Amino acid sequence: MMLMKRGAAVATFMVVSAACMYGQAGGSAVPFLLIAPDARASGMGDVGTAIADNANAVYWNTGGLGFQSSRQISLAFSKWLPQFNADLFYSYGTYSDYVDAIDGTIAGTITYMNLGEFTRTAEDGSQLGKFRSNEFCIGLSYGTLVSDDVGMGMQLKYIQSNLAPAGIGQAGAGVGISAAFDIGLLWKPEKLTFFGENLDNTFSLGVNLQNVGPKMTYLNESDPLPTTLRVGVAFKIVEDEYNDLTITSDFSKLLVKRDSLGSDPIPTSFLTSWGVGGPQIGVGMEYIYDRIVALRGGYFSEPKAAGNRRFFTMGAGVKYDLFAVDFSYILTIEDNHPLANTLRFSLLVDWGQLK
Repeated sequence: MMLMKRGAAVATFMVVSAACMYGQAGGSAVPFLLIAPDARASGMGDVGTAIADNANAVYWNTGGLGFQSSRQISLAFSKWLPQFNADLFYSYGTYSDYVDAIDGTIAGTITYMNLGEFTRTAEDGSQLGKFRSNEFCIGLSYGTLVSDDVGMGMQLKYIQSNLAPAGIGQAGAGVGISAAFDIGLLWKPEKLTFFGENLDNTFSLGVNLQNVGPKMTYLNESDPLPTTLRVGVAFKIVEDEYNDLTITSDFSKLLVKRDSLGSDPIPTSFLTSWGVGGPQIGVGMEYIYDRIVALRGGYFSEPKAAGNRRFFTMGAGVKYDLFAVDFSYILTIEDNHPLANTLRFSLLVDWGQLK
């Protein structure tokens, strides 16, 4: 029993440390679910709720799947917290496909977070071997149009957190399992006038509720999932034969309320969490030349009570035939910031229109 507790405690410390460094407040479990999967969005200040125009909509806004009509694969990989040489890495893959029979797009996703290698010790301090910790999520999504300019989507998730090996001492104590769902809406009006301004096909508004599900439990202690509400807006400033310029912003709030007495359950936390911390805000832009080369920039900020992350982002991408390759880089403001020098790479393969 002591062996399991020690192994799980060390792994739990690593998870909590990673969560704090990433800036997630509220004491939630599996914070890897809130890591932006694609370098395109992370290059724009971690925004994408109102864009969601490719397979990565499974993360940003499943409602965006309703507007898609092609077959795509998206892959991403990143070493996490490189400043600490902590042997952490994040990987992600999704496949989406338009299915005419159900008049919508389905997608399958897997997200994997490697938490590194640990040494199991006995009560006297002797080493009893090594083990690796990891967390992963498998998701299945569906999105369709509910009107000409409104897309709606949902994702179901299986989540497993392997902090320490099961079957030693207190069986299963280092493994947590849960399930969750996301639901999203994306509005892209074809006809819109606002205070006399013509916004036809230039404005979009997205809302996404993520990671709604039961708590994750280890060693008889339960932590809530990182349930998050995202709201995003985007404006197409320029669109002609060679130039495409979009500005966008996301507002997100972790709907978790936790104190010394425990954490509020869902849906109570949807109301009580607003008194904890504040919203995270990301602002970004994307310029695309000739539908081939993209340049991106952004800024991310959050209140001190929510983690106090503040950084600039930059990114670029190139598209050739079926392939689009993107990268992003974080420019931190503080010295020795744990996210400093974080490079993200992602690949999107798009087979084009299927309708």
